[in-house]
Amino acid sequence: MKSLHLVLLAALAGFTAAADARDERLKMPLKDALATPAAQEKMNPAVKLYFGDTPHAKPELTLGTFTANKKTNFFNKSDKEGCEWVFLSAVLALQQRALKEGGNAVVDVHSVYRNATLRSRTQYDCGAGAVVGGVALRGTVVKLP
Repeated sequence: MKSLHLVLLAALAGFTAAADARDERLKMPLKDALATPAAQEKMNPAVKLYFGDTPHAKPELTLGTFTANKKTNFFNKSDKEGCEWVFLSAVLALQQRALKEGGNAVVDVHSVYRNATLRSRTQYDCGAGAVVGGVALRGTVVKLP
């Protein structure tokens, strides 16, 4: 019986090591994430988002730069599903922060993955592991006219 416990323990340890082993940086399309039904339903249209160097009006007020770092369970989800879900969580956090600070937009929204920056109008970074994935977005909260 003791040998069976040892075999099960060894198998579990091997599974855990394999689950932790995957750690990929995925570049995902913004348009797909922003077009999901969940994004369409939950995003606040009163807080505009400007990704990368997307042009915007000159801010009346700059209220600070903030980071939203979100994680989610990737279990039983494709990379696309998991990344889009956690991206939405990060976007919603930035929008909530903008409202809290008195802003109506977040400009220069960009990905920060392990201190590597991706400024893009079309892509965001998603860290995908075997069980957990994450997106960190940084942007500057402003008050636009």
